[in-house]
Amino acid sequence: MKRFFFLFLILINVSCQVTETIHLNSDGSGIIEVTNLREEHSYMQIAKENYSKEDIYKDTTYVFGDYIKKHQETFSRTPVADQKVFLRYSNVKVHRKASSYEKEFRTTYTQNFQKASDIVDLSKTDHYIDDIKNNYALSAEEHYYKVCYDYTGNRFNRTVTIIDTLEQKKEFDKIEEIKAKYKGYKLVQNYVLNYHFPRKIQSVSNPFAKISDDRKSLSLQFLLSDCLQNPISTNLEVVLEPETVD
Repeated sequence: MKRFFFLFLILINVSCQVTETIHLNSDGSGIIEVTNLREEHSYMQIAKENYSKEDIYKDTTYVFGDYIKKHQETFSRTPVADQKVFLRYSNVKVHRKASSYEKEFRTTYTQNFQKASDIVDLSKTDHYIDDIKNNYALSAEEHYYKVCYDYTGNRFNRTVTIIDTLEQKKEFDKIEEIKAKYKGYKLVQNYVLNYHFPRKIQSVSNPFAKISDDRKSLSLQFLLSDCLQNPISTNLEVVLEPETVD
C-alpha cells in the first residue's frame, strides 16, 4: 500500500494536472468532479525513449458501491467504523481512460451530493477500493490529512486538517527528493480549483483566486507539490452575497 502511494506521488508530482470542480446549487446540493490528467509534454520528458513504446488502451467506468456489493461477504466483517467511511463513497463514479494511441491518460471522479458536508475526499477513492478488494483495515492507511467541505448560510468552506504530522514529514521529504531529481525540467504539475456558486461572490480568503466577470465562480491554481507538502495551504473560505428576498 505504501509503495503504491509513493509511486502515485511520483507520477502526479512531475507530470500531472489535477482539477477539482464544484457546482453548488442554491439548496446546497451539487456535484464535485476531480480529474487527474497526465500532462503529455511533461511525461514525455521523464519517460524519454519509453514514451513511444507505450502500448495500452483501457476505458472503464465503475461506481464505488459496486465493489461493496461484490465483496459484501468480507465487507460485512470489517469494523463498523470502516464500513461507515466506505459507505460515504457509495455513489462516487470513476471513469478511467488510458490510451497510448491517443496519448490520453485521464481519471475522473464524480460525486453528486445533497449537502457540501457529504462530499468525500475523492483522492482516497482508489485506496479505499483497494482496501475493500483486499480486506484491508483503514488503520493500515497512511494518509496524513483530510479534506472536508461545508456550506452554511452564505459561507462555503474547504478545510484541510493534518491528521498525522509524522507521516506528513515523511511525504514532505520524499517530495523534496522528487523535486531535486527533476530540477531543471519544464514540467506541469498543477492543482486547480474551479468553483461555481448560485450567487455572487462577496469575498474569498485566498487573494490569488481569480473571480469571474459575473462573480459567480472562481479559479485558483496551486503547485501540486505544494499542496501535498502543505495541504493546509489549499484551505478556502468563500463568502457569497446575501440571498435577496423579493
